[in-house]
Amino acid sequence: MRGTRIAAALLLALLAGCARQAGIVDAAQYDAFWLWAGTRPQPVLARARTVYVLDSELRDGARALTPLRPAVPHVPGKALWLVTRVETLDWPEGTTAQLVQRLDAWRAAGNDMAGLQVDFDARTRHLDRYGTFLQQLRRDLPPHYRLSITGLMDWSAHGDPQALKSLAGTIDEVVIQTYQGRATIPGYERYFAQMGPDFPLPFKVALVQGGAWTPPSGLETYKRFRGYVVFLVNPKR
Repeated sequence: MRGTRIAAALLLALLAGCARQAGIVDAAQYDAFWLWAGTRPQPVLARARTVYVLDSELRDGARALTPLRPAVPHVPGKALWLVTRVETLDWPEGTTAQLVQRLDAWRAAGNDMAGLQVDFDARTRHLDRYGTFLQQLRRDLPPHYRLSITGLMDWSAHGDPQALKSLAGTIDEVVIQTYQGRATIPGYERYFAQMGPDFPLPFKVALVQGGAWTPPSGLETYKRFRGYVVFLVNPKR
C-alpha cells in the first residue's frame, strides 16, 4: 500500500511538471496570485500562500487616491499584499498616510499583511527618479510592512545597473511582468537572458493565467529568483 501511495505521488508530481512545461499557464500549479478589481475569485485561491489584492489607484492629475474595494477583505492564513496602481510619482499630500491607514485596517481585520505593492510602469531611462521616490516611500512606511514593486521586462534587462542596485536596500522584491492584457509578450526569453543570473534585486515573475509560458533555461536557478505570481483573469464568455 505504501508503495502504491509513493507511486501515485510521483505520478502527480510528474503530471504537474508536464503542465508547467506544456507552455500554458495553469493557475492550479502555482500558489501566488494577483486579484484585480473586477476579477471574480476562483477556486485556486483556496490553495494560495500569497495574494496580491488591488485596493486603490492614483490617476495622473488626480487630487486623491481612489479606493477600488468597498470593504476590507478577510483572507486568513495567507500572506496578503495591498496593491495600489499609480500613473504618477507626484503623489498628493497625505497619500502615503492614507495607504498606511488602509494597511492597518486590513491588518486589524485579521489579515497577515506582508506589505504594500506599488504598480507603476517606470520608464527604463527614469529609474533613478523612481529610486528616489521609493526611498522616501520606504522611510514613510512603518518598518513592519514590506515594500514590493512591479517591473517591466525592459528595465529589468536594460536598466542602468547602478540605478537597479540603488533599489536593493529599499524594496523587498520586484515582480517582473511578462504580459500585456491577456497575452504573454513575445520574446520574453531574450529579456531574461539579458537580465542574467546576477540581477541585483529579489524578484518574482508575473504570468497571466492561460497565457503562454515555458521557463527560460536557467531562470529558476538565478540567485534572487523568488518564484511566480499568476495574474488571474475572468473566463471568456
